[in-house]
Order: sequence, then structure tokens, then C-alpha cells
Amino acid sequence: MKDQRNRGDSPLQYSPAKPIITTTTSAQSPATPSDMDPGIWSQLPEELLELVLSFLPLKAFFNLRSTCKSFGSLLFSPPFVSKHSSSSPSFSSFLLLSHPHCHRHFPLYDSALNTWRKLALPSPAPLPSSVAPASLLSVSNGLLCFSNPASSSFLVSNLLAKTSREIKFPSYPFPFELLSLVSTPFGYKIFALCSRSSSNATHLYDSRNHSWTESDGFDPILNDNHHQEGVCFNGSLYFTTTEPFSVVCFDLERGLWRRSEAELPGELTFVRLVSGSEEGNHDQALYLVGGMGSNGITRSVKVWELRNEEREWVEINRVPELMCRKFTSVCYHNYQHVYCFWHQGMICVCCYTWPEILFFKSSRRTWHWLPKCPSLPEKWSCGFKWFSFVPELYALV
Repeated sequence: MKDQRNRGDSPLQYSPAKPIITTTTSAQSPATPSDMDPGIWSQLPEELLELVLSFLPLKAFFNLRSTCKSFGSLLFSPPFVSKHSSSSPSFSSFLLLSHPHCHRHFPLYDSALNTWRKLALPSPAPLPSSVAPASLLSVSNGLLCFSNPASSSFLVSNLLAKTSREIKFPSYPFPFELLSLVSTPFGYKIFALCSRSSSNATHLYDSRNHSWTESDGFDPILNDNHHQEGVCFNGSLYFTTTEPFSVVCFDLERGLWRRSEAELPGELTFVRLVSGSEEGNHDQALYLVGGMGSNGITRSVKVWELRNEEREWVEINRVPELMCRKFTSVCYHNYQHVYCFWHQGMICVCCYTWPEILFFKSSRRTWHWLPKCPSLPEKWSCGFKWFSFVPELYALV
């Protein structure tokens, strides 16, 4: 390229984020953008083009997929996945709401920006129109697990990658409960407890071999809260039993049940479990959220952490009095509607009959209320099911 400075032109300006060259034809005329010559891109070696595209945010790359067929296939090629995962940050994290009023879509709350997203996440196309969003059962590592009774199957879907897999029930009929989708280093597992009149059994689906295994159930009746999923901690799924309260767990690898040795606090009115790791700390912790009171009336809500080699529950915080009063009033002391989960450093305490979330920021040790979704009508009904949703493009179904 000839040196244009002898003609009074400005030097070439290039921005690596956008394929646009800005030039100036005269010292007095303003700069006007022009598209880069397609021939320049066509002459780039394929590996260099992949490297350049890997620096684009995934959201921007999605918009490019429709412009070129090779871009669409590039998105799932192993070299591009490796380059992009090391050069670009991940998606935002969201609190996902499933509710009968939000038919065929799921409102999202951006927990990083503290705002509701205007564009809701659509439900997967394979589900028939008759299936309501309430069929969403569990979410893990960017994957969503739905129930499709019409075909006696579950549907595991990655809505971001637009991929899904239908998984047939292990038997028919299959009266399952406490279904939990669990991410593993090599895929995912689906846990379900099946109770029949004569016996109960534990069913576990493994995505590595696409098959179900069956093992013995657990004799004591587990928590009668159908909204609370199993909590994954140290390779096992943890549950609580009905009164007298206790904690039991199911080993996902060995297929065995055992009871926790840690003694629970006294005067509990309800108990829920949560597991997660704080930002910057890869070690998971197991938390217990419980109401304290007598005669089924909750006077306070506290949080404990399992410590001392999983042998002792240590109190770490409690809900402020005014917040506690509001929470217990919206529950009407029907604690079977209460469920909890972990989301990006927060312990979320939810009620199936109430549109707000009470959450605890573990790093700051502070409690907050998440505002009601603006897309909900003024007169809403019960059926609020919340999930932690962290999109993962390359989560395989």
C-alpha cells in the first residue's frame, strides 16, 4: 500500500473488534466508514480467521452465523471451542422463572446487572403446544429438563445451542418425584424416586451410556416438598426427611443411601438444603436453611453450614426480623411450598405461592428481596418455580 500521507490523507485506522476500515479522503472532510473488502477475509488462512472470530463475544458471533454456512459449523468445532473458551468471558447468569402465566416462555432476571431481561427465553420446540412451562423440572449447567407425559419421556435441552434429547421413562407408568438433573464432568445424570404401593425405588439415568439403572429406595419418607430438588454435594445427592427431621444422601456412583451423622439444630419447623461455592473458592459447602419455632409456627429463619468434617452444623446467619415476618406471612406457615437453591454466591429462598425471592448474599452476609417480574399480571396465581440458569453453549445433551 502506498504512503498516503504525502497527499494529506490521515493514516489507516483499524479496530480489531469490527471489520471496518475508516479512511479520510481529505484533511477537511469527515471520516466515513466503509466495509472491508471481502477479498481480504477470503485470503486469510482458516486457522487465522478462527482465531480472530474466537475473540468475538458469543452473542455477536450468533448474529454472524446466518451470514455464512461455515460460521455455523465453526461454532461447534473443537478447535474453536478451545480457543473461544480461553479468550472470551462466559454468558451472564440468570434467575429463570417458570409460571403458568408465562406460557411457552421463561422470564429471566440478570443477576449480574440486577435487572429483568425484556426478551424471555423460549421453551424448546420439541415440546407440544399443550405442554405448559410448568413441565420444567430441573436446570443444571445450562441444560433444562422437561417432563413430556404425552410421550412418557423427559426432554433434556440446551436452548442456547438448540439441541435436545428425548429420554424415555424407565417404566410405565412412572410415578416419579424429587427429580433432579445433576451435571458431571462427563455429562449429566437424572435422579428420580419412584414410589409404588408395594415398594419404592431409585432410578438414575447416565448420559454417558444413555441408560437407566435401578436401586433400592429409602425407607423413611423424604421431604414432602415436591418443589425441592436433591442437593449435590461431594458426589452425593442430599435430601431431608419429614419430622423428626434428618438428612440423608444418595451416592451417585455407588448407588447407595446413607444417613448424615451431623445432628440437626433443635426446634426446627422446616428444613431445606443448599450447596454451592463462593466466588474465588472452588470448595463446595453444604448449607441448611431452617425455621425456628414451636407448634409449627416459625419465629425466625436461620442458615447453618456443615463443618468439622461434615459432623456439625454451625450457624452463620439469620433472616432480619422484618424480612422474616414478611416471609412467614406469605407462606401462611405452609412450609411445603418453600424451596431453596444456590445461584452465583446467593442462597435463594422461594415460595411456590409468592412472586418474590428472598436471597442471602454469602460474600456480604446481607439479605435482599428480588422484585416481582414486571411481565406478570397484577392478579397472579400460585405456581412460581425458580431456577438458577447459567447458559453453557457447549453443554452436551
